[in-house]
Amino acid sequence: MTGLTSAEAARRLERTGPNRLPEARAVPGWRRLLAELTHFFAVMLWAAAVLAFIAGMPQLAIAIVVVILVNGVFAYIQQERAQHAAAKLRELLPAMVSVRRDGRVVKVHTTELVPGDAVVLVAGDRVPADLRLILAAGCSVDESMLTGESEPVPRAAGEVLYGGTFLVVGSAEGLVEGTGATTRLAEIASLTGRVEPPPSPLARELQRIVRIVATVALGIGALFFLLSLLVGISWRDAFLFAIGVAVALVPEGLLPTVTLSLAIGAQRMAGRKALVRNLQAVETLGSTTFICTDKTGTLTQNRMNAVEVWTPAGTLDIAGQGYEPEAHVSAGGAAPAGDALRAAWRLGTAARAASVGRAVRHEGRWIAEGDPMEAAIDALVTRLTGNGIALTAEETDGGGAGNDATPDRRFAFDPRRLRESALAGTTLYVKGAPESVLPVCRGGNGASRELVDRMASRGLRVLAVAERGLPGPAPEGATADELEQDLELLGLIGLHDPPRAEVRVSLQAAREAGIKVAMVTGDHAFTAAAIARETGLIGSPELVLEGHTLPEDDEVLAALLDRDGVVVSRVSPEQKLRVARLLQRRGHVLAMTGDGVNDGPALQQADIGVAMGLSGTDVAREAADLVLLDDDFATIIAAVEQGRATYANIRRFLTYHLTDNVAELTPFVFWALSGGRFPLALSVLQILALDIGTDLLPALALGSEAPSKGALKRPPERRHLMDRALMVRVFGLLGPVEAVLEMAAYTAVLLGAGWSPWTPGALLPPSDALMAASGAAFTTVVLGQLANAFACRSATVPPWRLGWASNRLLLWAVLAELVLLTVFLFLGPVADLLGQAPPTPGGLAVALAAIPAVLLADWAYKAFRHREFRHRRAGVRGAQRL
Repeated sequence: MTGLTSAEAARRLERTGPNRLPEARAVPGWRRLLAELTHFFAVMLWAAAVLAFIAGMPQLAIAIVVVILVNGVFAYIQQERAQHAAAKLRELLPAMVSVRRDGRVVKVHTTELVPGDAVVLVAGDRVPADLRLILAAGCSVDESMLTGESEPVPRAAGEVLYGGTFLVVGSAEGLVEGTGATTRLAEIASLTGRVEPPPSPLARELQRIVRIVATVALGIGALFFLLSLLVGISWRDAFLFAIGVAVALVPEGLLPTVTLSLAIGAQRMAGRKALVRNLQAVETLGSTTFICTDKTGTLTQNRMNAVEVWTPAGTLDIAGQGYEPEAHVSAGGAAPAGDALRAAWRLGTAARAASVGRAVRHEGRWIAEGDPMEAAIDALVTRLTGNGIALTAEETDGGGAGNDATPDRRFAFDPRRLRESALAGTTLYVKGAPESVLPVCRGGNGASRELVDRMASRGLRVLAVAERGLPGPAPEGATADELEQDLELLGLIGLHDPPRAEVRVSLQAAREAGIKVAMVTGDHAFTAAAIARETGLIGSPELVLEGHTLPEDDEVLAALLDRDGVVVSRVSPEQKLRVARLLQRRGHVLAMTGDGVNDGPALQQADIGVAMGLSGTDVAREAADLVLLDDDFATIIAAVEQGRATYANIRRFLTYHLTDNVAELTPFVFWALSGGRFPLALSVLQILALDIGTDLLPALALGSEAPSKGALKRPPERRHLMDRALMVRVFGLLGPVEAVLEMAAYTAVLLGAGWSPWTPGALLPPSDALMAASGAAFTTVVLGQLANAFACRSATVPPWRLGWASNRLLLWAVLAELVLLTVFLFLGPVADLLGQAPPTPGGLAVALAAIPAVLLADWAYKAFRHREFRHRRAGVRGAQRL
């Protein structure tokens, strides 16, 4: 085969274009920043800023704009590691490749490949385009990044190799059939790019809150506009006053508090080996109801291990982990008999002779070089050799079996024969599937077949090893089938990819947390089911589905999938994407794990895409919201726990913020109901100082609360962030308590100055009395919020049972709140800007009473809820007994 001429290659390149995956249009940085400044909540704040400016309050408008900008820039920085899956896909193709041009082998850049090029590959090369094999010598290809299959796949002449895969073993030549946009890799990249991830539960909840707040603010603003007209205020002043009321009801501090709370959650997850690439994924994890997990590397250690060897002379148990060669070998708990050990060593060296994989030490740890199964065999031989066996010179030299000499000929693994062999001198070494090797062995049936069944039933991958001594050199044209006859069975090797030790506990924790778990893998159904049984993942009754037999009817498949412990094997990228969509259609918040290019579309579709940091491809990591730095399923559960804590924290500071809003609105209600006779206790600027001044730090501290002990002992939160219980607590208890004491402190100072609202034609009190009274109202709200911060740490437990100092950030935040209160009251220019002064002793006494009043009201509410819960539970138990 001479390949194309340079001239013909140039003509084809001009016609087909370079061998490069289509570039997705990158979203410019300015557009990503603009998106952070124009989402639903930000738009509401922009509107509030414009209205504040129209109302003649430029300071308020500027302050709101600063809040929007600071929050937007912070969120942009956190999200800057955006998804560039298509760009990472291009990096999967090699830079240079060997091709035949003008009758000789030359190196050309990958982008210069054209259909019809003859590509030359050797072991370790990445396939540069889709090509059809013309020559193949012992080829095995790692297609895991496309198919999810963890084992290398044998490929023969006439078969197709896909761009981006690896040639693990052998050598090959093939003709290019597809380049650039026409490759299978490009097809998956296009599928990933077309998938639009659904909005997160948090995004939907925040939009709901914004709609509620905006509706209430505009409604109350319109109401106050009408009331102002009724009390004789001009329409212009009434309009400006209504705008001020509406702006005062907007919780300006809520947006940065949510963003920073998510950032704190992301930082904590990073400390637990889970890297968050999308801030809202922090909360979404806490809402997860279904996890679709891969098998290899997530549930297992991805380290094939030879754990049992059977020979006619005896059975040996091998104690060892992965590829590390140091291990203990035993036979039934006793020291291994010499004959059994020597027979096992002979079996191992025969198996290694037909292998090319090795176990090597790299940067302090043992890893597989080549096929993981063959590396496990290599480690097995080293373990057996190190267990005191004395070898004769003949065995040591062994015709190539006991050393690393290259065999004279290899017969590659064939999917038809299910075995492979190597010829060294006059000895043929064979290994393969027992159902293929045993029939060509002398006396290979009977007991050995029963052993295979027993080993397989324990989830072991069983390998049969045999040899044949030829009377002389093998004939030159002899085929594998001709030579692989009349073999002597040396024994069986049981191989195991051990599950991670903590997986069973983590799966149990997921179930206690109300989360269903399914295995969705590209591996063989038998292997997947065995690991599912060993880890305790598989449900009862067992359900194992295969990709090629999945029902075409979506409703039928969705019903099959929507159960705990189902196993789905041999899935394609399109099928995995279909699984994700069907589970979401059933109402699940879905977390999907993956590590290969084939997983990209499903990771993008899932509510939470979880990629492997150690073994995963860049494409999977870039398509995911969460990257597991240790590839461990247990890390997902830890991240779920933190996600639930973040959800609870958002409810905590939402309760805190809304309680403040009740106190902020109350002065306007008094003014309106009195027909304007009762002076306003708080100005709009004071309200802004409360929202983004004194309140912000305690709210952030509430966002840092650690997960509660029972976070994983209940189903995911399916209620709204702003639900009936929260609103009853805010608007029926905590808010009114603060409001009553606020107006009491304000009124006490005014009454002390000789003003009475009941005197006909009463004049306003002097300005210094008004400022002191306003300062008393402001101080009451701040101190009430101080107590409220501690009350909001739990919806069920009073703060003294939690421990006052168990959240140190909250202590520092409260201290900062008191310092800011002092500045706002006693620093002349700031106090004058806000229109307030230090309260009188009487006003301060009422303000201080807000602390115990809020705490006592909160305790009474929680005690009532606890008693109500106990009565309800007792009623349920009584009904169950009946």
